[in-house]
Amino acid sequence: VIIRVQSPNGMKKIPATKKETAAAFLNKVGKEFGFPSNGFTIFLNRNKTDEIQSQNKTLSLLKIKHGDMLYLYPSGSPGPAGETMDLDEIDQYLAKQEGKIYRNKDPQLCRHGSMGKCVHCVPLEPFDEEYLSHLEPPVKHMSFHAYIRKLTGGADKGKFVALENISCKIKSGCEGHPPWPEGICTKCQPSAITLNRQKYRHIDNIMFENHTIADRFLDFWRKTGSQRMGYLYGRYTEHKDIPLAIRAEVAAIYEPPQIATQNSLELVEDPKAAAVEEIAAKLGLRKVGWIFTDLLSEDTRIGTVKYTRNKDSYFLSAEECITAGHFQNQQCNPCRLSPDGHFGSKFITVVATGGPDNQVHFEGYQVSNQCMALVRDECLLPCRDAPELGYAKESSTEQYVPDVFYKDKDKFGNDITYLARPLPVEYLIIDITTTFPKDPQYTFSSTPRFPIENRDILGETQDFHSLATYLSQCTSTVFLDMVSDFHLLLFLVTNEVMPLRDSIGLLLDAVKTKDEELAQTWKKSEQWATIEQLCSKYLWPSRSTGPWAAAQSSVRCAACRGVKPHPLPWPPCFPNTSTHPLPSSTNDFAPGLDTANSCVIGCLLLPPPLVHSISDCCGVDKRKTMVFVYTKSNDLTNNDCALISLTRSLPWPLTETGWDMFS
Repeated sequence: VIIRVQSPNGMKKIPATKKETAAAFLNKVGKEFGFPSNGFTIFLNRNKTDEIQSQNKTLSLLKIKHGDMLYLYPSGSPGPAGETMDLDEIDQYLAKQEGKIYRNKDPQLCRHGSMGKCVHCVPLEPFDEEYLSHLEPPVKHMSFHAYIRKLTGGADKGKFVALENISCKIKSGCEGHPPWPEGICTKCQPSAITLNRQKYRHIDNIMFENHTIADRFLDFWRKTGSQRMGYLYGRYTEHKDIPLAIRAEVAAIYEPPQIATQNSLELVEDPKAAAVEEIAAKLGLRKVGWIFTDLLSEDTRIGTVKYTRNKDSYFLSAEECITAGHFQNQQCNPCRLSPDGHFGSKFITVVATGGPDNQVHFEGYQVSNQCMALVRDECLLPCRDAPELGYAKESSTEQYVPDVFYKDKDKFGNDITYLARPLPVEYLIIDITTTFPKDPQYTFSSTPRFPIENRDILGETQDFHSLATYLSQCTSTVFLDMVSDFHLLLFLVTNEVMPLRDSIGLLLDAVKTKDEELAQTWKKSEQWATIEQLCSKYLWPSRSTGPWAAAQSSVRCAACRGVKPHPLPWPPCFPNTSTHPLPSSTNDFAPGLDTANSCVIGCLLLPPPLVHSISDCCGVDKRKTMVFVYTKSNDLTNNDCALISLTRSLPWPLTETGWDMFS
């Protein structure tokens, strides 16, 4: 008899006899496929039921007949319906849903009773293209789960369905000829690829929980004019506007280390990447995509931006498509119908760019599975002078590249096949609607705003001074609201002074479940007490009482030696209660000041309105750094507070890092 055995690498026919034992048959299969005796498992059914174990029973007793199909799965490799398959929660949920589109009885066309159904009111399948095309707005791509229902909805219930991942590489193990470039045959040669519009998409909608998430991300471009990139963290939920659809909800944006200019972005190695993934997982979040800006200011007075990405230019450049394909290959989508255990990706791409109304718009995309394969196997290149065009590599002695084609219509309406050298990237892109909810949602607290990571160029640093300032300015008295900030939690875990990576689990659970009692329990821990003690080193006295209030009422200006009222900013940019003697060179800027008995109490990088106010009074250079000092004793109520000006060229720089010498 001939027994067919199907594996992830293909099907083979194994000769056997009816009286042959299962153990002997399994040895034959192992030799044929190149597996050790314990390196695979064979089942009678595709859904991994009725396992054939190594035993002395004959094939006839196991009811295995001539021509039967058996299913082989390597050890540790998930099968189509394997119990070891780690599917996403949203996929498990949608797989259990019926997905039918129910319609009401049509009063004009339906001629039956209330309990009957006809062609005008019978429920539609979730992949019905006519129904999707009549939605508002029309849906060009069915959901991935609707596509699966279409494949598995026939008479055979998808018994022979397999979602194969495209491969552009030569199959290994072909011994009939020398290896490439000396030889190649039809068995090992990858098939040519004709690019087609993908009928389905893995993500059907993108939603930012609130406008604050996007606004804080855009602040970097508003303040510097340079572009910015970030990773989107959130979750996958059901999108009920489309049958069996998935929505990517964005709860936070993490900005990795990068080198940004007005026209380019370059990512650098991120030492915190593993910590970010760990924190997000404990908060019930995951990396769902990436976002970048492509903004050019048109009129700064009214805040408009240029409309550069449109049908006459491009929506995604070839380089951006390759980057998106790289990210999608890193975040593959688990799938039971794929022999490899994965198919496609849910990873999304969001572009913040100018829209037709010259306002900032957020556009969502994915690249097709064909693009993912071309990127994974290094077959696609960008064009230097045409961002809207890609280029399929040509075969070389180092790499064989299959032919890539695409179809287009000529001026007579005929379908013409072209070689993808060059290639319009529109054939690789799937657009996704990006939205904001009418009623904002908040995974994290809406009011606290701890500085975002990796923004040192803006003077926004994550350190204990920032933490002290943040806690002192927080208006909420609820501890859970104070700590419900993604960037704050990341700082608590990754700071070098007091990292809490091993002890912050309870707090992350409290933020995830919004449990104030659990947060209060963690607040009583030794770790938080140590954090508060470190923060107290950077806190100033109260604004309304004590020496600061006395100094605020009247400040003696060292430049004019006159008593002039100057409003003082609160809190100072670099507060510090420690003291340090002034250098003798200070007399050059503050004549008559007793430097021997004077000490520094703080350094202020003043905002422009206050700098102009002091300049008008004292004639101080607006570009100087302002320093407050006090004399003779620590009691400001009995001493004058002098305002002096120091240039940045002094050997004693009063910068943020300069305060380390005072501790």
